[in-house]
Amino acid sequence: MRPVHDVDAIRKAEAAVMAQLPEGALMQRAATALARRCADVLGQVYGARVVLLVGKGNNGGDALYAGARLAARGARVDAVLLGDAEPPAALTALLAAGGRVHRAGTDRDKALTGAADLVVDGMLGIGGKGALRGAAARLAKVSAEAGATVVAVDVPSGVDAGSGRVDGSVVRADVTVTFGALKPGLLVDPGAAYAGIVECVDIGLGPHLPKPQLTVADADGIAALMPRSQREMDKYRRGVVGICAGSDTYTGAAVLSTGGAIAAGVGMVRFVSVAHAAELVRRRWPEAVVTVVEPGDGAAVVNSGRVQAWVLGPGLGTDDNAAAVVNEVLRTDVPVIVDADALTVVAQHRDWLGTRTAPTVLTPHAGEFARLCNVDRSDVEAERLAWARRAAADLGATILLKGSTTVIAEPDGTARVNPTGTPLLATAGSGDVLSGAVGALLATGLSALDAATAAAYLHGMAARLAGAGGAAISATDLIGHWAEAVGTVLLGD
Repeated sequence: MRPVHDVDAIRKAEAAVMAQLPEGALMQRAATALARRCADVLGQVYGARVVLLVGKGNNGGDALYAGARLAARGARVDAVLLGDAEPPAALTALLAAGGRVHRAGTDRDKALTGAADLVVDGMLGIGGKGALRGAAARLAKVSAEAGATVVAVDVPSGVDAGSGRVDGSVVRADVTVTFGALKPGLLVDPGAAYAGIVECVDIGLGPHLPKPQLTVADADGIAALMPRSQREMDKYRRGVVGICAGSDTYTGAAVLSTGGAIAAGVGMVRFVSVAHAAELVRRRWPEAVVTVVEPGDGAAVVNSGRVQAWVLGPGLGTDDNAAAVVNEVLRTDVPVIVDADALTVVAQHRDWLGTRTAPTVLTPHAGEFARLCNVDRSDVEAERLAWARRAAADLGATILLKGSTTVIAEPDGTARVNPTGTPLLATAGSGDVLSGAVGALLATGLSALDAATAAAYLHGMAARLAGAGGAAISATDLIGHWAEAVGTVLLGD
C-alpha cells in the first residue's frame, strides 16, 4: 500500500528538511523534477511554447524555476503572474534564461494559453481552500479552453489537497507532479477527477513523515493480502461464508452475490433465503449449499449451519420480515457485511450495530450513506473521505463507501483508497458481486479492512479486464473475470 499524508504532516516534514539544507535547495529539487516531467510531456522542448500560471506561493516559485530550465533548452516560456512572484530569485532566473513575464487579467492571457503546447499550473499550493476567484478563476477557464496539455504543480489549483473538495472554478490537469508525498485530494473524488496522472516525486521528506493513517491500494499490497492455500486444506479451513440475500421479488441479487463469493475463492458458500431465490441460486450455482427458510425467520437463517462470516442484504427487501432477519444476523458473533436493503433497514435501527461484538462492514453508495447518516448526498460526494471516517467512528463499523473512488475507513481513522474504480461498474448488480466477494474474504480470515480493500481492488480490476475491448459490461462479467483479476495481481501481469 502506498502512503498518503495530510497537509499538516507534509508541511512539518518540509520544514524539517529545509532546516537541514541550504536556502532554496528544496525548491530546486522540486523544480528540477517538474521541469523533467514537463520535458517528457512535450517530447520536443526546443521551440515548444510553454505558459506558466504563477501564484505567490512556493508552487509559483517551482513553476518559475522549472520554466527557466525549459527556456534554457530552447522553449518559449511566458509566465502569467497573479501577483508579485515569490521568491523573486525564481523570477530573476526565468528572465535570465530568456523567459517572458506578463501580468494576469488581460486579453493576452487567453492568446498565450491558446497558442501554448503546455500550460503549467502553479497558481495555488496545498494550502489552497475554497473556490478560485478573480484572475485565478479566469486563468483556470482559459487553460481549459486552450486545448494544451496541463501540468499541475503539486495539486491542481482549486482542489483541496486535504479532502479532494472542489468548489467552483478549478484547473483540470492532465498530469499532476506532486512533491514529497501523495495528498488525499489527488486520490479522492471530486479532486482526483481533476488531477489526471499523478506522479509523486521524492524530495527527501520520507524520514520526517509519520506513519500514515491513509494509504492507497496497489497490486503488491493486494497480493500480500490474498489468502494462500496450505498443504493440508479443506473447505472449512478455507472458510464458509453465509449469504442471506434475495426475496420473492428480488432474485438477481441473490444469484450475483453468491457468484461473487464463489469467485473470490471461499471454501464454501452457504446460501439461505426464501424458496424462489433459493431455487434460482441452486440452478445457477450448484456448488453452493442452499437452505430454504420462511420469510422473516431469522432464527432459521442463523441456525442453518456454521459460517465464518455473513453477507446480508442484497435483494432482501425492507419490510418487517427483512428487518427481523437483519436483526437476528446482526446478533451473531461472526463478521457481517451489511449491504443494499439491509443498509436501509439498519438506517432505521442504528442501535443494532451498537450490540455487535464481531466486525461489521457497511458498503453504502453515496445515496445509501446519506440515508444511513442523515446527511445530504451532495455533502458526502464533496468530502468522501471525511464522511467515511466520521461514519466509521460513529457506527463502530468498517465503512466501504462506494463510488468513482471507493474509500474504506475504520473506526480509529485508518483509511484506504481504492484506485481501480471505473465507470464500467455503474451497472445493476455490480454491488451485489462486491458484497459477496467481501464476505468471502472475511470468511477466509482477513480483517474487515483488508477484506474490503482487496475485494474493492479486484472488483475494479475485473471490470477493467471485462471492458478492455471497449464494450459495456454486466455484473455477471465481473464474476467471469475475477480469476483473471487475481492472476493479474499475483503474477504482476
